[in-house]
Amino acid sequence: MTTLLLSHPACLEHDTGDLHPECADRLTAITRILEHEDFFYLSRDEAPRATEDQLRLGHSAAHVARVLGAIPAEGWHEFDSDTVASPGSGEAALRSAGAVVAAIDEVLGGRSRNAFCAVRPPGHHAGRETVEGFCLFSNAAIGALYARRVHGLERVAVVDFDVHHGNGTQEVLWTEPGTFYASTHQQDAYPYTGTMAETGPEGGCVVVNVPLPAGTGSDDFRWAYADLILPKLRDFRPELVIVSAGFDGHAADPMAHLRLQVADFDWVTRQLLDVAAECCQRRLVSVLEGGYDTRALAACVASHVRALMDA
Repeated sequence: MTTLLLSHPACLEHDTGDLHPECADRLTAITRILEHEDFFYLSRDEAPRATEDQLRLGHSAAHVARVLGAIPAEGWHEFDSDTVASPGSGEAALRSAGAVVAAIDEVLGGRSRNAFCAVRPPGHHAGRETVEGFCLFSNAAIGALYARRVHGLERVAVVDFDVHHGNGTQEVLWTEPGTFYASTHQQDAYPYTGTMAETGPEGGCVVVNVPLPAGTGSDDFRWAYADLILPKLRDFRPELVIVSAGFDGHAADPMAHLRLQVADFDWVTRQLLDVAAECCQRRLVSVLEGGYDTRALAACVASHVRALMDA
């Protein structure tokens, strides 16, 4: 079995306008670096569209209809000051959510060891009834609920190392038994959620939030995982690990103020792969979230994917 890369050209057609940080250049940079000979043995496939039934695992039918109905025939539609849609955005959003679903099918079906979904728009700020923070549909949360309800898994974990708290993922999974959500993120940064006091309701999602002060570097980031997140993840004994892989904690990223390096993303990826090896037959699916300095993003994704291929 190999590592599977899922993407689709439609994800380049989600046009967010001039100077928007969540732009097609991000995916172009990733695509280029993954063409290097180091990734010759990476299996590749096009992401399918998510069905509306799959989207409704994480969102109401009314919300799905509102989002898809707001996609403009020309120009842009502003859901809010950060989140915009163009004529290509609906197809891109369907392919982004569909990539996670397809990756789960492949990994749980034993055809791939693990998978990385190089897609946009991202998803971890999209709530059950909300569009925000560049995100239209809650890709990782949809994947977690798909793994439980369609594949029958009892315990599915989502681990989010994006620099911003995945408030949408947390909200969608909040009351869902058999789910686990953990996040490291910059304290007092958008979306201003994710305190340590948010631990999930009785009988619902197990939530572990570790907010990190601005300026946090490698040592404290690694401590947050080694001492706070990974022990609880192991105690949860997931049958599948889903990673919300945001690389905007890199020191070069303009969107926040953590001081992480490429080696930190390699380290945390390998730590999560170790848990997957111990608990769930190495089954891990990763989906792109943030990362807005294209050079740093490409380098981090390359390191992340190398680690997946080494597992």
